[in-house]
Amino acid sequence: MKKIFLENLGLKIVSVLLAIVLWIFVTSRGQAEMSIDVPLEFANIPQGLEMVNHNVKMVTLTIKAQEGLIKNLQPSSVRVSVDLSKAKKGEGLYYVQRDNVKIPHGFVVTSIEPSAVKVITAETVTKMVRVVPVVAGEPAEGYHIKSIEVDPQTVIIEGVRSETARIGTLKTEPVDIAGVNETVTQDAKLDLEGRNVRSKTNVVSVRIVIGGPKK
Repeated sequence: MKKIFLENLGLKIVSVLLAIVLWIFVTSRGQAEMSIDVPLEFANIPQGLEMVNHNVKMVTLTIKAQEGLIKNLQPSSVRVSVDLSKAKKGEGLYYVQRDNVKIPHGFVVTSIEPSAVKVITAETVTKMVRVVPVVAGEPAEGYHIKSIEVDPQTVIIEGVRSETARIGTLKTEPVDIAGVNETVTQDAKLDLEGRNVRSKTNVVSVRIVIGGPKK
């Protein structure tokens, strides 16, 4: 048996090497490589913490796949997220690894740049603020606004201290009363645009009492 194995050993080794080279050639044939920029997402921020800042918004992925797959790749099908479940208050460095990349089957991620992101977190602060209803337009001719009521009158907001400290009131989106001649009750969203805070109450009820012609 040993003699059979050793017989023409050199030729057998060469055959094995040729088979390996051929396999590599066949599997790599038609392969293409490209780089894409993907927005960086953050997941699992611990309760009680807020992300204040981070120094990386986009990462560049170098990926490899068959030419046909590369050509048909939709950027929206690629996502990169960093797990912040172990984040603590203050500044931390978090690595972007291949496990953080969600990409369709058949693609191989060969590099990620940058490979780390600096994140600053702070404690979540809550605050109660007053709701200010906003009215647009004028009632029908001869009618007037007698009173404006909002329910609830206050809401609780949460966010980082620097943001919540600047907010004393929250306005509603405008309630249009142009041309009306009777009391209006309408749900209105809170206007949080441009405010880096959240509120569990996003909609309030606004009641605008319309009076008859002025005497």
